[in-house]
Amino acid sequence: MRVLAIDTALGACSACIVEAGETVPLAAESIPMDRGHAEALMPLLDRLSAQVEGGFESLDRVAVTVGPGSYTGLRVGISAARGIGLAAGIPVVGVATLSAFLAPMMVGDRRGLFTAAIDAKHGHIYIQAIAPGGRTIIPPGLMTYRDAIRLLGSGPILVSGSASAMLAAEARAQGVEAHISDVSGFPDITWVARLGALADPTQALPKPLYLREPDAKPQDGARIARQ
Repeated sequence: MRVLAIDTALGACSACIVEAGETVPLAAESIPMDRGHAEALMPLLDRLSAQVEGGFESLDRVAVTVGPGSYTGLRVGISAARGIGLAAGIPVVGVATLSAFLAPMMVGDRRGLFTAAIDAKHGHIYIQAIAPGGRTIIPPGLMTYRDAIRLLGSGPILVSGSASAMLAAEARAQGVEAHISDVSGFPDITWVARLGALADPTQALPKPLYLREPDAKPQDGARIARQ
């Protein structure tokens, strides 16, 4: 199975093309950015397609990160993935951003609670924690650092994601052993592809995973009353 993976959920515009079961992608590119995903994504995808024999026509599946993340970034990536899937007649699957951070930590013999933490601003984080063996300790959610530490218990914890340094510091201040696996502001795109290859297209739908409401809300007082 040949998978195209796309990630525009957080601080990068990333994509890769991977043969399922292979560790090295056929083509990959990541451009760190907080804004401008819409302008960068399609040229990036064109460059990847040119590096792979058969281009987009050789693909069997498209995987895309569905959140949590930037509202604009998510729409950009998901729209592109759906468009490519429709044009190529292949399935499109969604991969949760937190899962993409968790997956690399869960490979090998590591101890502690595997924890993915993404900065959600205003003193909050998006978080998910899984114990060795796969038991969910904290399901994907939005909460304060203090609440996260309380739910993580006595640790130790192994943390990845853009909020990993802050969460680890808060944990240590509360007497909880914490180790940082990765402080990247965006997931490894090859892991998005690997998770996408394993996903069930009937369950992992390519639609945004929003864990909180948008910051911008309509102003009720400014509305014009209907006649």
